[in-house]
Amino acid sequence: MPETHQRAAPGRALHISTRDLAEAREQGSRNFARHEMRLAPGHRLDFCLDIAAAPHVTVGRLSYGADAKLTVPPMRLCYHVNLPLSGGSAAEQNGTRGESAADRTGTAFVPDAPLRVRWSPDARQYVLRFPRELLEGHAAKLAGLRSPEEVRFDLVFDLSGGTGQALVATAGFLFTELARPGGIAVMPAACRELEAALMTQLLMAVPHQLSPVLHGSPRPTRGSKVREVMDFIDEHPAAATSTADLAALAGVSARALQLGFREVAGVSPGVYLRNVRLDRAHAELSCGTGGSVTEIAARWGFYHPSRFARQYRERFGVLPSETVRGTRP
Repeated sequence: MPETHQRAAPGRALHISTRDLAEAREQGSRNFARHEMRLAPGHRLDFCLDIAAAPHVTVGRLSYGADAKLTVPPMRLCYHVNLPLSGGSAAEQNGTRGESAADRTGTAFVPDAPLRVRWSPDARQYVLRFPRELLEGHAAKLAGLRSPEEVRFDLVFDLSGGTGQALVATAGFLFTELARPGGIAVMPAACRELEAALMTQLLMAVPHQLSPVLHGSPRPTRGSKVREVMDFIDEHPAAATSTADLAALAGVSARALQLGFREVAGVSPGVYLRNVRLDRAHAELSCGTGGSVTEIAARWGFYHPSRFARQYRERFGVLPSETVRGTRP
């Protein structure tokens, strides 16, 4: 009988381990992309996959424990990204070959071409699956495009710099929070924000045809446009979710909106939104009737307690708990 083990992990995570080749192929195909797999002679499979459930983006942590060769037909409906944590892999798509290695390089695969990947026996990677429509729509918002287009990622990209490290850190944070009991898996708004942050960092870290727009210096956004976005944030701080959405609201690229905000407000759109949300949380904590610190923080988009406490103290000079104590008789 196949040596298969499948169990629900804490939160909404799933752990799958098997030494059966057919079972491993089935689980990989079901959760990421249809593929064929074979092992190098003399190797025995030790497949291990942890999957964290998110509304749209699939975040997994995968290892084969063997020299595994995967052949994948065009995925069509999704983009796929591998971020090595140990070991590495060799990949080929669209006539380009490259290698990934932990702390050095990752790989990104586009939907409309077949691909081949060979994992080293010690390889352990975050594996990310992005629905095509979602990622292309997000890229269009960031770039200020009228309509989405295919994102033509480079096959191999740098993980040693700041943007690459931020991408790996966000993937790890999202995975951990989705797997944690009482984490963001039960908070749809939090999931959407973190999915948007992960896509933004992916689009900033991996070179593609829109990179010059995202990294360039666009024409400054008119002050009136910036103030419209500021008014929207002031009126709907819980509804505004990402810089990409705010840029789409203004009809400009994310980079242009960031530059415009720094000229008019002195901070980025993300910091302005965070400050407004901190002000709303402070007002509720000050009145002493809005619930616990954790509940109020989550209501205003702060899902990491220690980070909320640090940002709150930076803005108001006291901890949230001290504000609460000050409201008690």
